[in-house]
Amino acid sequence: MGKSFAEKIIGKKAGKTVVPGEIVTVVPDIAMSHDNTAAIAKTFKEIGVEKIDNPERHVIILDHCVPAANEKFALNHKEIREFVREQGISHFYDIERGICHQVLCEEGFALPGYLIVGSDSHTTTYGAFGALATGIGRSEMAVIFATGKIWLRVPETMKITIKGVLPRGISSKDVTLKIIGDMSADGGLYKSVWFDGPTVSDMSIASRMVLTNMAVEFGAKNGYMEPDNKTLAYLKNRARVKFEIVRSDKDAQLESVTEIDVSNLDPLVACPHTLDNVKSVSALKGTKIDQVFFGSCTNARLEDFEIVASVLRNKKIHPSLRMIVIPASQQVLLQALERGYIQDLARAGATIVNTGCGPCMGNHEGILAPGERVLSTSNRNFRGRFGCKDAEIYLCSPLTAAVSALKGEIADFRKEL
Repeated sequence: MGKSFAEKIIGKKAGKTVVPGEIVTVVPDIAMSHDNTAAIAKTFKEIGVEKIDNPERHVIILDHCVPAANEKFALNHKEIREFVREQGISHFYDIERGICHQVLCEEGFALPGYLIVGSDSHTTTYGAFGALATGIGRSEMAVIFATGKIWLRVPETMKITIKGVLPRGISSKDVTLKIIGDMSADGGLYKSVWFDGPTVSDMSIASRMVLTNMAVEFGAKNGYMEPDNKTLAYLKNRARVKFEIVRSDKDAQLESVTEIDVSNLDPLVACPHTLDNVKSVSALKGTKIDQVFFGSCTNARLEDFEIVASVLRNKKIHPSLRMIVIPASQQVLLQALERGYIQDLARAGATIVNTGCGPCMGNHEGILAPGERVLSTSNRNFRGRFGCKDAEIYLCSPLTAAVSALKGEIADFRKEL
């Protein structure tokens, strides 16, 4: 019996042959943390170790509340900067650089065959490059600071084959919402989810990142695609070191294989307050919204800006709502400026905010009031996610968000464009 992608990578890092369900100790290639680094550092110091194991393994990116919204967050950032200097961590990106999951990829840390852990659940994003990437807890990261090691349970593999030509305007966000809606919010619980098929092959790298980013939203331990020429082209001038592509053997044991045809897929929206409460946009047409949020680590890359700008150019957003726009990174911001996308959105009436997570965590820059509704391109719609437990969060693609911003209500782009 052959070995799966997950078995091969975890086995290599454990230094032994492994099987699904086995718990082993591994040494990750990259360990990422963000604004929670101060709390992790405190636990690390309580362990009693003075210096972290291999500072080059760690990448720290400030993004969750940047710039600091108040004294508490400012102190948190100060403590992180001091820890970075004290420990000699060279891979540190301060408040100007962008969202961790975008930056880590842009900076060439997300590589095929790598085992990457991060103290953020959406670390699964890096699977778009053929890495096994998964989120861990703060205390687990503190142990990696101290020892360089962590234990993992080897996950079973679930293969999702996506086929069919996407209809006009339908994106990987719609595909992702269909998967979660069909499989439920725990349908991939602790599985290594392999996204495969001709539709995935046709997707851009940015679109693939949406699938892996939201793999955790149906419980997956990690989501990934096997690297191809598009992957190699993206990494050509980014990869920091040589890498080795890891693929599942043809006779690897798969727990399940699901085939999805997206040829007739509708634009979809995840409704409050769970990700699997998915409905066709046509069923929600006319639902009034107070805010549109175009941002997050899911959908705020350059191709998303191109789509939104093409809709809003020479138009005005509806006067009954606000539109908050946050680029995924400084690099995306600069590219969007060069192409005029930022100007198009600003002229349309959108509020352009610095790169970072913004209201997605409910810290600042667009939080909601009780009774308000937001239509968002982000990845979670749980109560309180936008800073208010009595607000409603709807999730959609950038195209649906842009058209709805013009209408002042959830709108079907097939009827408007």
